[in-house]
Amino acid sequence: MKLPIKCPSCENKLLVKTLLCDSCETQVDGKYNLPELASLPLESQKFIIDFVKNSGSLKNMAKEMNLSYPSVRNRLDEVIKQLSNS
Repeated sequence: MKLPIKCPSCENKLLVKTLLCDSCETQVDGKYNLPELASLPLESQKFIIDFVKNSGSLKNMAKEMNLSYPSVRNRLDEVIKQLSNS
């Protein structure tokens, strides 16, 4: 499930207000930004996870994804662009 990152009313970025420990129910209140990666689409988040698992090897990613190296490189460039715009 993807975290909501924009307000459904005004479309501004959401902040995290409360963190909760599921074990002892301690709550920490404040205003916290969501992690930058959480602002990416799920497909891009998965790409980054797979990229790290493949030790940053686009060649291995291409083989795993059954795509050409240039296609995977283009996908990485898209993710970089998404991060630059967030």
